[in-house]
Amino acid sequence: MPSHRANHYGTLVERQAAERYGLELDRCSWHDAKRPDGTPVEIKAAMHRHSDGQPGTFKLYDQYHEQLRAANGWYVFAVYRIRGRGIEVLQWEMRHSSRLPKLHWHGGGEHREARQSKIGISELHQLDRPRVSAYK
Repeated sequence: MPSHRANHYGTLVERQAAERYGLELDRCSWHDAKRPDGTPVEIKAAMHRHSDGQPGTFKLYDQYHEQLRAANGWYVFAVYRIRGRGIEVLQWEMRHSSRLPKLHWHGGGEHREARQSKIGISELHQLDRPRVSAYK
């Protein structure tokens, strides 16, 4: 999937997350939104299954994660699938940045001058299963 499409779908997820969790979108390099009390929130989206059948992953970057941790921030994780020109979010979870599975940092984030870690969808066992929401 071309990165511009991934960016488009990520933006749709961010809008839904803001509505669902009462967040104010406030994008910068290390977070996408803020809670009403000003706490930063990074919103991560992963496609349920890619065209090759592989399950999606959430990508985190070490320096941004460290900034979020230092600010006592949160993550919103959303698993989605493509529906027409929009998306359908299948699962949600809002999780404190201190409550992630073990992160294994490696190269691959050179364009951001950072190391990255991937979290598989199955590693977040507590994802909420709310009513499915579509957004275009």
